[in-house]
Amino acid sequence: MDKDKLKILFICNKSPWPASEGGPIAMNQLIEGLADAGHDIKVLAINTNKYSVDANQIPSAYRQKTNIELVYVNLAIKPIPAFLNLFTNNSYHVERFITRDFENKLIEILERNTFDIVQIETLFQSPYINTIRKYSDAKIVLRAHNIEHLIWKRVAENQKNPLKKFYISHLAKTLELYEKNIVKDYDGVVPITKKDAEFFNNLTDKPVLPLPFGVDLDKIQSQNNAESELAMFHIGSMNWMPNEEGIKWFIDEVWPQVEAQLPEVKLYLAGREMPEWLNKLNRKNIIVVGEVENAHNFIKSKAISIAPLFSGSGIRIKIIESMAMARAVISTTIGAEGINVKSGENILIADNKKDFLEAIRLLFSKPDLVVEIGNNARLLIEKEHNTKKIISKLEAFYQQIL
Repeated sequence: MDKDKLKILFICNKSPWPASEGGPIAMNQLIEGLADAGHDIKVLAINTNKYSVDANQIPSAYRQKTNIELVYVNLAIKPIPAFLNLFTNNSYHVERFITRDFENKLIEILERNTFDIVQIETLFQSPYINTIRKYSDAKIVLRAHNIEHLIWKRVAENQKNPLKKFYISHLAKTLELYEKNIVKDYDGVVPITKKDAEFFNNLTDKPVLPLPFGVDLDKIQSQNNAESELAMFHIGSMNWMPNEEGIKWFIDEVWPQVEAQLPEVKLYLAGREMPEWLNKLNRKNIIVVGEVENAHNFIKSKAISIAPLFSGSGIRIKIIESMAMARAVISTTIGAEGINVKSGENILIADNKKDFLEAIRLLFSKPDLVVEIGNNARLLIEKEHNTKKIISKLEAFYQQIL
């Protein structure tokens, strides 16, 4: 075997196929990128009630490329264990991922194959580190999509209901404890932003490589604004709490002013798992599209992306993709975290309703600025988020820890 050709097992907290929302897109970018670079890839992913994939629908070419296998795990919140968890220091987030079925499948794969690298996507699959060590000599890498506890800390801070605030704070605290301890058990950590890398560097003496989300620039072409509607859009999985929270804030706080001052402006909302309150929403010029067949075609069809995020961590993949397609983006500081943006040049940053409204008014009064910001955004993505460059960095990192 070519000494540079690696055997890599990816352990994923959801199926990377179809790559239709943030997590799977980020996982699939590395999985397919490494397979295209000539490495042997094997994917073991959980299939859940929250993100369910029909294994029979996975295209044979993708199966061949990734050797993907799925194991069903029920992640539904069980009231009694969730309540009893209040009296422990264990992370309920993590405990839900531990199942005998998944462990058995993992052992079977490790007994049949020899791997150089086992990459765990998100820390929720970390309980299986001991099993991997027992059955394999592979180096174990954490791909940290976020600082997970930080998301829940921020969600707790934004809660009005005191009981909800108390419970989510408990979840955040136990997850923080777990996250800070488990990192030491990995041979290397690959966070998605430089800011996240600083956090992990303070916890471990093992190598840490900040590796941003990248796009295949051959597949995602810059799009001429002349072909798109001068309208706003948001696209994102709506069963992810920060997305729903951000859109609710935008509709409650910003939209009444938009309606009053810019009555012709439209907002399109796309994404999986639209909550009932949004499906029932009856507001002039807010169009709830729901899940779209092709996210890229949807993004291309509108000119201005909004990302009103006040919690969350890591990097927002739909912002990167929108920028890659030369869309003008209005985002909060938290939404744009991890992307090397400059407000007024390649994005507009707005952290409150006054700034959001001003940004919207500015773009709708100056269509040329929409084009200019979009083009600058594309240039930034070409420079810093090119998949081919990112895969080369990851290959070098693997060789370093081996």
